[in-house]
Amino acid sequence: MSRAALFLDRDGVINIDLGYVHKPDNFHFIDGIFDLVNAANQKGYLVIIVTNQAGIGRGYYSEKEFNLLTDWMRNKFKINYGRIDAVYFCPFHPEYGIGSYKKESNYRKPAPGMFLKARNDFDIDFTKSILIGDKISDIKAGIEAKINKIFFLNGSYKSTIKIRSLKEIIPFL
Repeated sequence: MSRAALFLDRDGVINIDLGYVHKPDNFHFIDGIFDLVNAANQKGYLVIIVTNQAGIGRGYYSEKEFNLLTDWMRNKFKINYGRIDAVYFCPFHPEYGIGSYKKESNYRKPAPGMFLKARNDFDIDFTKSILIGDKISDIKAGIEAKINKIFFLNGSYKSTIKIRSLKEIIPFL
């Protein structure tokens, strides 16, 4: 049976986007994220992070460093009574990637590849799902994937609901 998912971008939605964040010391959670994830968990949503990580492709940090930070972040959610079901990331960049990371990828937002992979992996129903993003590339990927409700944190774009706080989304779950 298909399930609903709450899709979250990472930098700018879960944590303050300081640019290529890859260490716990620079990872500052955005107010309301723990409450939102907890509410989504309680209402039966899968919680899935979909994040471009061009810092890997540019050589600023490694996939190992990204995975260590991701484990740390997921543990912080667990401590705060939340669960992240999966994290999808794209390390590639078509222009600034180095070596094998310099390439086009259907997983790099604004392409919908990460959403489609999650749908296939978890049998997700996009018509019941929600996306929260803070960049046009997040929004375009969600629109292309045909996610039903799309929220644009601190921005506006066609077919989206503009929000200023993560707590504004809880009633939509």
